[in-house]
Amino acid sequence: MNRVARVVFRAPVRLYDKGFGWLLGRRFLCLTHLGRRSGRMYRTVLEVVGVDGDEYVVVAGLGAGADWFRNIQARPPVEVVVGRCRFPAEHRVLGEDEAIAVIAGYEHRNRRAGPVVRFALGKLLGWRYDGSDLARRRMARQLPLVGLRPRS
Repeated sequence: MNRVARVVFRAPVRLYDKGFGWLLGRRFLCLTHLGRRSGRMYRTVLEVVGVDGDEYVVVAGLGAGADWFRNIQARPPVEVVVGRCRFPAEHRVLGEDEAIAVIAGYEHRNRRAGPVVRFALGKLLGWRYDGSDLARRRMARQLPLVGLRPRS
């Protein structure tokens, strides 16, 4: 990845570093997690695709091989920051039917941006995503959805 791309992709994390993550509201969250081998602390900014009470749902957009996803599978997440709220976190991977419902809700809430959302999902998935029930089911099998909530 070139230097410019690195700066652009790290910009949201820098907002959280400087205490301005609240500018991103509840639409994004910053997940702090530990490297599964290194034990190093990492932070990843993710888009929130659903909220159910105190649980925030995000998509592993690069699939089950995404580093942050593999890290929280190996070691529990350390912390989540959403807006002005910060909490020690625990996670769960949503089941297929629940993931489909969350994606349908996300698409409904963002229907004006539908063509852009479908295009972006198609790029992530590697096939044409049309927003149909069949496509949602296929996507839910390919990209894990993760619920993050305060540790009990």
